Amino acid sequence: MCTRWTKVILAPLRMTQPSWFVYNLNVARISVVINTLNEEKNLPRALNSVKKLADEIIVVDMESTDKTCEIAKKFGAKVFLHKPTGYVEPARNFAISKATGDWILVLDADEEVPLALSRELREIPLRRDLADFYRLPRKNIVFDKWLQHSRWWPDYNVRFFKKGAVVWLDTIHSVPHTEGEGADVPPEEELAIIHYNYNSVSDYLTRMLRYTEVQAKDLAKKGYKFSWIDLIQKPMGEFLSRFFAGEGYKDGVHGLVLALLQAFSEMIVVVRVWEAQGFKNVGLGKTELDQTFAKAEYELDYWMQQSRVRRYSLPQKFLRKLTLRDRRVSGSR
Repeated sequence: MCTRWTKVILAPLRMTQPSWFVYNLNVARISVVINTLNEEKNLPRALNSVKKLADEIIVVDMESTDKTCEIAKKFGAKVFLHKPTGYVEPARNFAISKATGDWILVLDADEEVPLALSRELREIPLRRDLADFYRLPRKNIVFDKWLQHSRWWPDYNVRFFKKGAVVWLDTIHSVPHTEGEGADVPPEEELAIIHYNYNSVSDYLTRMLRYTEVQAKDLAKKGYKFSWIDLIQKPMGEFLSRFFAGEGYKDGVHGLVLALLQAFSEMIVVVRVWEAQGFKNVGLGKTELDQTFAKAEYELDYWMQQSRVRRYSLPQKFLRKLTLRDRRVSGSR
């Protein structure tokens, strides 16, 4: 382990130090925890980014068939094995239990810690206003573009914490249980984990099929019953929240494509529940069908109007008058 120096704030020479004088010569040990499955392409980048930050690197592998474990060992990581689970959350707590550091940084193999964030994390345990866990922003790179809208930024995740302060649930994409005080690292590009999320459409679809299978099983366990209305409402809600509420239109074609893909993913979850419940033949009532599409049309119209307000700064009262006028004109034809 490399010898580290500690920044000490020197006060004027006095017999008694003032109340604001802060120093800490006991530098906390930081463990970086990474779960892997066939990550030989991504892992070297992740490990290189934390080699000056980590006092210890824990890699928990879920039976990779490539050179993931070999690469991890070459970097000096402690490697442990865990049975494949289809998603990372069940193996996270196991990985954290193997760490011996005072502080834990949870990192995915397809992520990278920039130098500025590395310095920030090294300094956090030295501060007087210390929290028990920290949410870190993530810079998501999807199809070769940093998505700055579409609910993909700042994409805060609890990733840095005192050991024992955070526990993950076993459900997919779950928010971890935390204890104590929390804080956010500022949402600045240089302080954000870089997440090389989806590299291709095939990559997206492959993971979508895996995730939706798990999500459908979780819904079934919670007692969810298939409803054909959800085939319309859930994808529509996801698209509107990404493209309009999340201002995905500001991400251009990337924002549109990702909103559509996320909506498609929501639909597949519902279809998988239908499949698990035996592809039961359900009729489509005309009244329900009309009401469902009318609601979807209303919500789409609402968000289109809202996006005009945001983009062009039109007074909402004026815009509402225009909308009512258009409807009166349409009704008189």
